[in-house]
Amino acid sequence: MPNSHQLSFSRMALAFTLIVLSMLFWADSAWAHAVTQGDKGYIQAITGVHIIPFIYLGAKHMVTGYDHILFLLGVIFFLHGMKQIALYVSLFAIGHSLTMLAGVYFNFGINSYIIDAIIGFSVVYKALDNLGAFKHWFGYQPDTRVATLVFGLLHGFGLASKLIEYDISVDGLVPNLLAFNVGVEVGQLLALASILLVMKYWRASASFARQAYAANIVMMVAGFTLMGLQIAGFVVTELTHLN
Repeated sequence: MPNSHQLSFSRMALAFTLIVLSMLFWADSAWAHAVTQGDKGYIQAITGVHIIPFIYLGAKHMVTGYDHILFLLGVIFFLHGMKQIALYVSLFAIGHSLTMLAGVYFNFGINSYIIDAIIGFSVVYKALDNLGAFKHWFGYQPDTRVATLVFGLLHGFGLASKLIEYDISVDGLVPNLLAFNVGVEVGQLLALASILLVMKYWRASASFARQAYAANIVMMVAGFTLMGLQIAGFVVTELTHLN
């Protein structure tokens, strides 16, 4: 029987999930993978190697990137052992590091609306996976390790596409990109630590199974909402260009 302390954390955990998810309902579509205007101006203005500032910018992006955090939450939602958690988080990190670094270095990006819609789909996919939908619908469970790596690659393209728009100076490009990526990983570890702390107490409550189902449903709806915002943004942009 859970004690009052555990029940309190259970309510906090569900509230934490809903708060993060609700960000998608009022966030402007341009926020996905965005860099703030002040940071954008800084990136465009500087040349040469700036290790510490780019580490800070990378960490800031991750801890404020609700789409990253939503997917990360979905990935570790039902994982318990630290070895399992480390494996999946590493696959996600390898994926988004490769495409972010390669995308910016080789100046290869994907339309930001399209890639962010795909990232929204990654949240939907993980929520459905957590709910056991694929096994129920198709009688087959996709390899979640492969899915995590693939969606990590796509998340990296989202960031690369945004950074390309800001024309980072080629002077110091490689060390600055590596520093930014280090910052992203630091931010990911901070976000992961916070999520795991909340999940530890949430899982100990008797109501976790019921609340976990509801949380994944809301997460799925949030992913669809992000997809809709980005698709609508893409259509409006294309119509504007045609006119």
